[in-house]
Amino acid sequence: MNEQAHGWIRLIIIPLINLVLAFFVSGLVVLMIGENPFRALQILLTGALGSSYGIGYTLYYATSFTFTGLAVAIAFHASLFNIGGEGQAGVAGIGVAVVCLSVVGNTHWVLVFPLAICGAGLAGAAWAAIPAYLQATRGSHVVITTIMFNFIASALLVYLLVNVLKVEGSMSPESRKFGETARLPFMHDIMGGIGIPLARTPLNLSFLLALVCTVLTWVLIWRTRLGYEIRAFGQSESAAVYAGISPVRITMAAMLLSGGMAGMMALNTVMGEANRLVLDAVQGAGFVGIAVALIGRSHPVGVLLAAILFGMLYQGGAELAFEMPAISREMIVVIQALVILFTGALENLVRFPVEGLLRRFERRAR
Repeated sequence: MNEQAHGWIRLIIIPLINLVLAFFVSGLVVLMIGENPFRALQILLTGALGSSYGIGYTLYYATSFTFTGLAVAIAFHASLFNIGGEGQAGVAGIGVAVVCLSVVGNTHWVLVFPLAICGAGLAGAAWAAIPAYLQATRGSHVVITTIMFNFIASALLVYLLVNVLKVEGSMSPESRKFGETARLPFMHDIMGGIGIPLARTPLNLSFLLALVCTVLTWVLIWRTRLGYEIRAFGQSESAAVYAGISPVRITMAAMLLSGGMAGMMALNTVMGEANRLVLDAVQGAGFVGIAVALIGRSHPVGVLLAAILFGMLYQGGAELAFEMPAISREMIVVIQALVILFTGALENLVRFPVEGLLRRFERRAR
């Protein structure tokens, strides 16, 4: 069996087996609390994919998770663990808000959108730049510094929303609403304009941007010189240095790209759904992105599929908690944790037996 086939088995077959095991154990948990696991699975899938309403919310969540998952994956390829996606996306929301609040007159969203992309990307990259510089030049561990910067970002956001951006006379820590021309169009409006009716959901144009970013990330990592240097540095820093690759340059480049990608998430929630800057615009998507990158094996296609999976768990889980009161919201978190456990931490539980079976088949075929 050639190397390409081995790669597809590692990226597709093994994660699928791990996913089946995760849902099997989740079914046992549901059975233990006295509910039918098959009915629970049916409700979850129907709630996530059974209607245009469910699909819209599933893809809305998946959009955020795709951006943050790609951000973590880019850093992973350089052997950097960026846990700062939550803070980077939060600060990027400030960048998006500054752009959208600055729009005057009837400036069309087509002109505002590129500026908002720049605002989100530059703000996210800037927030990742300091941990990257400390890692590259001072040896400060990027895991510790990015975690610390999540808290600093949270404090900065609270300060700005309470003291600077809050609407005068309002008690809510949020900015004023953006103008209608500074809002991303919803997908139900876009599809309705061409005669395809969809239920009203927060799914907006940033979903298409997430698909574009997935392709661009693949091109970056596997079709550019910088991507090759990032992967080489991630595989062996000493060999990369011997080949003339600068650790400082690669660390800075990987983290800036990672932070900028995490910042794209703000377009979905701030410019798309809320149409204003609110206190909890990120909603934990920065941390979910870590799990998405792990499950997707840091491959852009895998990240996209994992993001859709978590979008299904979020939307289907909400429907499941409504239809089956015995299955609380906390139980959905347990199911998500089991998926992460089996597809991430317990990967070798399946990988070693499958690889051993493949080697036996190869020996017999010779």
